[in-house]
Amino acid sequence: MQNKYRKYQIITEIEKKWGFYINNLGRTVIEKNAAYPSLDHPDGYVFNWDKGRVLQEFHLVLITKGEGIFESDTTGKIKISDGDAFLIFPDVWHRYKPKKSVGWTERWIGFSGNIAVQFLNNGFFNLNEPLIFGCNTPTILNYFNQLFNLFDVESLGYQKIASGICLQLLGEIHNLKIAGNRIENLNSIVVEAKKKMYENLHENIDLKKIAINLGISYSKFRIDFKKQTGSSPLQYFLLLKIEKAKELLLNSNKYQKEIAFELGFESDYYFNRLFKQKTGMTPGKFRTTIRNI
Repeated sequence: MQNKYRKYQIITEIEKKWGFYINNLGRTVIEKNAAYPSLDHPDGYVFNWDKGRVLQEFHLVLITKGEGIFESDTTGKIKISDGDAFLIFPDVWHRYKPKKSVGWTERWIGFSGNIAVQFLNNGFFNLNEPLIFGCNTPTILNYFNQLFNLFDVESLGYQKIASGICLQLLGEIHNLKIAGNRIENLNSIVVEAKKKMYENLHENIDLKKIAINLGISYSKFRIDFKKQTGSSPLQYFLLLKIEKAKELLLNSNKYQKEIAFELGFESDYYFNRLFKQKTGMTPGKFRTTIRNI
């Protein structure tokens, strides 16, 4: 594999209108005792350790071999090791370099756009905690390779396809951020819990018992479940019931009380209140409104 691969793009109004586009990407092997960074980057990307740099775009940098240092206005100095990735935000001063006696191998993607701004400023990633560990997985490396191949050929619509791959890459990075090396275990726990919920939509279930059967404490189960779904187990189960209630309201002529009883709600009043809380409408109003659309 070549020691250096770089692509810098000319961005047109078409890419900007799409809302997510790749500005540059590459892979570089920095041998030990080599100067860093090299001076053959375009203006705006070159920096030195003394002055650092401020970019007007997002950068995701993955170190697959070696070690070094990352520093920014929001983090201070952080040690970087193989498998670490860090996310650089626009308008944030930063600098990074490999340890001279070791060197490193880096992959990076620079990207911009309204969708990128919305996606990365909504709390899933934090400029105060830009480091994500254990990112040199086959899945993540494959996403990088897909992007390199796309930009090698530059076939019709490659920027649009690349934006989707980059979002998948960021999704995988985020999974690692919240779950670390427990991803497979976390997935199995949440999948099994969801299965039990679907099987018991027409009654109430003992969520603490589910946790015990999964071999973890309820507090741990609740934390892990919310990490993956964004909802507590109870709220998720209630939302499943509400979705089933919507289906019954629209596809049957059953009375509201019948549906409440069928789905295991303790009373028609509670069902009515919860449904309105989750949807903004009472069950009756929901049935009338949606059927008349």
